[in-house]
Amino acid sequence: MDLPDGNNDFLNPRRAEEEQPQTHSLAEIAVDAGTVDVTPATSSVEIVTEQPRFAPAPVTPSAPVEAAAPLRRTNYTRRDSLSGATFDQPEPAAMLTADRLLDASAKFRPAPESGFRRFLYFLSLKSINLGDPASVRARKAIEARIAVPLDGGARFVPVLTRKGGVGKTTISTLLGMALATAREDRIIAIDANPDRGTLAERVSKNTRFTVRDVVNRAAAIDGFTDFSTMVSRDVTRLDVLASDSDPMLSEAFSEGDYNVVADMAARYYSIVLTDCGTGIVHSVMRPTLQRASGLVIVSGGSVDEARLASETLTWLEANGWGDLVRGSVVALNTATQATSLVKLDEIEQHFKTRVRAVVRIPYDPALAAGSVIKFNELKPQTREAARELAALVVDGLVAQQQ
Repeated sequence: MDLPDGNNDFLNPRRAEEEQPQTHSLAEIAVDAGTVDVTPATSSVEIVTEQPRFAPAPVTPSAPVEAAAPLRRTNYTRRDSLSGATFDQPEPAAMLTADRLLDASAKFRPAPESGFRRFLYFLSLKSINLGDPASVRARKAIEARIAVPLDGGARFVPVLTRKGGVGKTTISTLLGMALATAREDRIIAIDANPDRGTLAERVSKNTRFTVRDVVNRAAAIDGFTDFSTMVSRDVTRLDVLASDSDPMLSEAFSEGDYNVVADMAARYYSIVLTDCGTGIVHSVMRPTLQRASGLVIVSGGSVDEARLASETLTWLEANGWGDLVRGSVVALNTATQATSLVKLDEIEQHFKTRVRAVVRIPYDPALAAGSVIKFNELKPQTREAARELAALVVDGLVAQQQ
């Protein structure tokens, strides 16, 4: 019979004795006093400590964090330069603009144009400069918009409508004078009416040549000096090329004839205004629209005149000139009949939904007379409206260029 381990040790005392630890008391061990060194021996003890399995990395002091350097860019802008941004390349010469370099303080401000401010400026020996009033500054701002340079070739701007007698020729003359007064390049207005036009009668006529003479003598015209003898120049520097005065000849003015005149004008002028006829389906209209960089639609202030002007836009859109319509300007001539009975604001609001801008041309006796227009003798609000129309036209040409 097997017994537990403890009981087996009881039956085998020798085994139990061997497995028991042996202990002795100091009294049982003989110690020789001569062999005992009372001076304790010195020994080095190496103490090993167990490193933790996942010890944290030692922390070393870091260098102070510097502010991030500004973004380096290659393309320069004035705003980035003012903000302290650095660039990969040296600053180009184009950054040296007049707005950046010229001192705009009162000391260097241009002298006032007229009035008491100008008198005070010179009376104080140019030490007091109040500048121009707000109205003069606004006019100069519009003139600056008109005078924006145009790159490339000539720009053609037709002036048209489906109805006669709404002041289309008057608007063409006003627009041309406002452009020529503010711009440094050449401006010409061409009377492209297949019927007898009256554009040349709105300026001082100093030549008998017409578009027919330009067509017949195109091969002999060797420069601007030759061409300038065929146009009438206004005091505003606007050149006008008249249409044929003979009705039998004017009916023969065709698409090919217009292209000859337009090509000749494009050699010497930056902006070419085309005073179109009352119809929009005659042969001259197609090349006129093909060359157009902008468009001016003339509307009168009566119900039927406004409706016909709107139908002109519809016809243009239906025949593939939708982009030209959306960028066009409507000149609302308020010098026509029954204007006082019509809500002009409603007409203006209608056209604003279809075109880029609308300019209202006020009534002026000098325009209603139908004779030679002298720009400086018009009412101030008339000249202001003409400048606004010219500025809007140039804005459209610049936008197309960009």
